[in-house]
Amino acid sequence: MAEAADFQGTSASPARRWLRRTGALLTGAPLLAGLLQLPAATPADAAGQESLQAAAGTGSVSVAVDSLTPSAPSDGDTITVSGTVTNNGKQTVTGAHVDLQVGPPLETRSSIDTLAKKSNDVQGPSGEKVGGKYTEKYSALTPGVAEPFSISVPADKLDLGRDGVYQLAVSLSGETSAQPWDQVLGIQRTFLPWQPEEADTKTKTTFLWPLISSAHMAAETGSNEQQTPVFRDDELAEEISPGGRLDQMVSLGKGLDVTWVVDPDLLASVDAMTRSYQVRAADGSTTPGKNQEIAKHWLAELQRAVTGNEVAALPFGDPDLASLAHNGTNVTGSLGHLKEATDVADETVDTILHVKPSTDFVWPVDGAVDPSIVKVATSAGADKVITRSDSLQDNLSYTPSAARPIGGGTTAVVADSRMSTAFQGDLTKASASTLAVQRFLAQSLTLGLQTGKQRSVVVAPQRMPSVSQAQAMAEALGTLQDGNWSESQDLTAAAKAKPDPAANTKVPPASAYPSSLRKQELPRAAFEQIARTQGKLDKFKVILTRQSRVVTPFGRAMNREMSTSWRGRGIAAVGYRDGIESYLNGLIDGVKLIQKSETKLSGRSATIPVTVQNNLVQGVDHLRLRLTSKNPTRLKIGGDAYEEQRVTVNGGHAQSVKFPTSANANGRAEVVAQLYTEDGQKYGAPVTFDVKVTEVTPTVMLVIGGGVLLLVLAGFRMYTHRKRAAAREAAEDDTVETDDETDDETDGPHDREDAPQNPEPSGARLKEETGAGSEADASEQPSDPAPDTAAESADPSGTGERVDR
Repeated sequence: MAEAADFQGTSASPARRWLRRTGALLTGAPLLAGLLQLPAATPADAAGQESLQAAAGTGSVSVAVDSLTPSAPSDGDTITVSGTVTNNGKQTVTGAHVDLQVGPPLETRSSIDTLAKKSNDVQGPSGEKVGGKYTEKYSALTPGVAEPFSISVPADKLDLGRDGVYQLAVSLSGETSAQPWDQVLGIQRTFLPWQPEEADTKTKTTFLWPLISSAHMAAETGSNEQQTPVFRDDELAEEISPGGRLDQMVSLGKGLDVTWVVDPDLLASVDAMTRSYQVRAADGSTTPGKNQEIAKHWLAELQRAVTGNEVAALPFGDPDLASLAHNGTNVTGSLGHLKEATDVADETVDTILHVKPSTDFVWPVDGAVDPSIVKVATSAGADKVITRSDSLQDNLSYTPSAARPIGGGTTAVVADSRMSTAFQGDLTKASASTLAVQRFLAQSLTLGLQTGKQRSVVVAPQRMPSVSQAQAMAEALGTLQDGNWSESQDLTAAAKAKPDPAANTKVPPASAYPSSLRKQELPRAAFEQIARTQGKLDKFKVILTRQSRVVTPFGRAMNREMSTSWRGRGIAAVGYRDGIESYLNGLIDGVKLIQKSETKLSGRSATIPVTVQNNLVQGVDHLRLRLTSKNPTRLKIGGDAYEEQRVTVNGGHAQSVKFPTSANANGRAEVVAQLYTEDGQKYGAPVTFDVKVTEVTPTVMLVIGGGVLLLVLAGFRMYTHRKRAAAREAAEDDTVETDDETDDETDGPHDREDAPQNPEPSGARLKEETGAGSEADASEQPSDPAPDTAAESADPSGTGERVDR
C-alpha cells in the first residue's frame, strides 16, 4: 500500500523504507515459525499436491469429445456433443458435472492454431457456461474409470452472434478430498463453425483425393506368352480388399466432389491382378495369386467413382522429384526415366479407367520446392507444380488464391498448408478424428471471411492416408460441400484461376528446403545403380527378337525404383534395386558360350566348333561370334588372326558355329572366343582354350612309304616262288592220278604256310597306322553338338577334344 501511495517516478524516503521492512518481517515471522513446526506431508496431502499440479496443466480428468453433430450447424439445429470423461487422478471426484462453454469468435487463422495447441489446458479461457439443463452430472468419478456423456442443446441457446468460428469447450468440474471446492479438473476445446446463411461470396475449394501405393510388382515375368507378372508380396491385395485402405479410399471418395490424383503404377498393378499372377514368398518361391475377383471389383468400383470427376495422373511410379533434383540430375539417363514415366501415364489411365487424365501436374513431396525441383518437375513436360503454402510463403494478412505464375510458363498451384495437414497423425480414436474435422472446417470458414473477394483454395493431403484419416477427410469434405461458405472446383480450374497480384511468386532457395525431407531422399548411389541397370538392358535388348517382352517390364521396374514411396524405407529400396539388377544379370547370362577344353589339331587344316547356348524363352539374333588366335604364326583362323560369324539361336537351344583353321607349325596356340553385338560391344564372358597342333611331317611320310614298298616286294617274291613249284610238278609225266591227288593234298598246306596270314589291303594298314583318312575323322566328333539342338549342358567338353577335318 505504501508503494502504491508513492508518486510515480519518485523513490521512497529512507525512514519509510525502514518502516516497510520492519513491518514485513514482523508479519512473516509467525508464518515462518508455523511452517517450521509442520509435520511431514501425508500421502493424502501428496495426492492433493499432484491434483493441484495437474490442475495447472491438462487437469486430472481427461475429456474426450468423440462426436459433434452437426459439425457446422445452422439456425434451428440441435447440437449434440458426446464423449467420455476419465478420472486419471488418485482420488475420487465428487459432485462432478460436464458443461458446455462457448467463447467469443476467433478472428484469425493463427488464433485457431494457438487454441488447438492448448485445447486441454484447464488454465486457458473457456467462455461462458450454457448451464441449466444442458449439464450432465455424476455422483462420483472413480479413478481409472471412463464415464460417457452426451449433451444436446439447441443452437439458439448458445447465443451465437455473427458469422464466424466459435470456441466450444467441454469441461468437467468437481471436487476431491484434497481440494474440497468446485473447480475445473479437465477440459477439451474444439471449434464450432457458424455460417447459418449462404455466403455472398463462396470460396472455391479443390480437394485432391490421392490413390497412391508403394511398389508391389517385380520386373520378373513368366515365360509363357502372357508373361505372367510376379508380385513381391500380397500387400496390394490386402489394400484393395473390403475394408482395406485403398478400398476405403474408393468407397469414401465416391460421391464427393474431388480431383482424383492417381499413380498409374497402382492401376497397372491391380489390372495385372485381374488375370493370372504369381506372388513371391519370403523363401523366394512363388505361388499363384488368388485375388482376381477382388481386383476386378475394385477397378469396377473405381471406374464408377471417377465418373464425372477430374482425374490427374502423376508420372508412372510417382517418382521422387526432390531426390532426382538433388541427387540424380548429374547421373546420365535419370531425367530420361522421368520422361518415360510421364509419357506412359496417359495411356495407362485411359486404357484401364476409360477416362482421359490430365498429365500437366507434378506433386513434389509435401509440396516443398526449390529452383532445382521446379526445373526437374517441368523437364518431363508438366507445366503445373503442386506446392504448399509453407514452402511458397506469403506475407499477407489473408490467404491468396492457389495459382501463382513462377516464370518460364510454369504455374505453381499452392495448396493451403493448414487445411492440407489437418488430417495427419493418429486419427484412430474418435476424439482425434472429431477434433481434426472441426479444425479443418474452422480454417476453411475463417479463410472465407477474411476478404469479400472470391478465392480458389487447394487442399493436398498426405499421399497415402490411412483408413481413419480417409474417413475423417470424407466427413469434413462432406460437411464442407453441404455448407454455406464453400463450393467445389477441380484442379485444372484452380490452376487457371486469376492469380492474386500481391501473392508471392518467388520460388524459395535450396537452403530453405526442409532438412527433415532431405534426409529421406534417395541417395546418388540409387540413381547410379539405376543407370547401371539401364546400361545392361540397352546392351541386352539389341540381341533379342522380341525386345518388348524384356524392355517394358524392366522399364516400369526402374520407374518404381525412383518412387516417392521409398522415403523412410532405405533398406527396402536397396533390396528392390538389387533384385531388379540381379534378375537382369540372370537373363543376360542365359546367352553364353559353352566352355571348351584343349583341342587337338592333326594336319594342316581343320574346323573348330564353338557352341552358343540360349537359355532364354525367345530367340536371339544380331550377335557375332569372333574366334581369335593369340599365335597366328602357328595357327590361323580363317586365314587370319581371327574370324567372325553371325549367330542366331532359337529360344532354349544351342548353336554350334564352325571356324576353319590352318596350322603352320606344331605346338600349342591359345584361342579366344567372344560374342559381340552388331555395334561392336562385347557380350558376355569370353571362352579361352588351347589348340594343340600335331602336323604330319615329310620324314614320317618317307618312313611310311618305305614300309609299303617292303610289303610289295615280299608279295612279289612269294608269287614267283609258287609259280616255279607249279612248273616242276607239270614236268613229271610218270606220276599217276593218285599221286597227283596226294601231291595236291601235300602242296595245299605248303602254300598256306608260305602265304602271309590275314592279308589286308595296304591302304587299310596305312589308315590304321596314321589315324588319318578314316570316315570317323572326316565327320564331326561325337561330342560336337548338332547345329540347332535342345538346351545342353554348359560343362566343358572332354580332354583332348578332336576337331573336324
